[in-house]
Amino acid sequence: MPPRITNSVAWQQAELLMQPAFIRVVDNIRKLLDLSDWKGTYQDVLIWPPETTEDTKAVVTKLLQELEAATPDKAVEIRETLAHLPIPHPGYHLCLQRQEQEVSVDLWELCYQVCFLNYNLPNNDVVEIDTSLIDEMGDVDWQRLDNKAKQLVEQVFASLPEN
Repeated sequence: MPPRITNSVAWQQAELLMQPAFIRVVDNIRKLLDLSDWKGTYQDVLIWPPETTEDTKAVVTKLLQELEAATPDKAVEIRETLAHLPIPHPGYHLCLQRQEQEVSVDLWELCYQVCFLNYNLPNNDVVEIDTSLIDEMGDVDWQRLDNKAKQLVEQVFASLPEN
């Protein structure tokens, strides 16, 4: 689930860091994939709240599809129904494959680990920005950001099954 940010300064800092973190994470993945026997592909996914049943997912998915072609009156009715149901948020996964082995890595969770201090899923409530990634001028410290992204991506690859 996306982290919860409680103040406007932290929100601005997260906005400053997230896109550069994503870029550095993906670039470091590319570098390690070039040296690895794992094949990587990227996939858009929907992330559902943990307690969501398969039946509820099916209902919400059907309603979201109906909403795309609904008349204005029907759209209001669908939105009212959806307001009382769990809604997924978009995710982006790296799917790694080697022979019969498959591993999926949530890239947004990896970016959250870069941008926030002590970010651990799934129990994170309120997050704290890693301000060491922001220089004294208030800009991204690209070297620190790249170093942290590289370290976290290396940990992902080091944790992959060996055979």
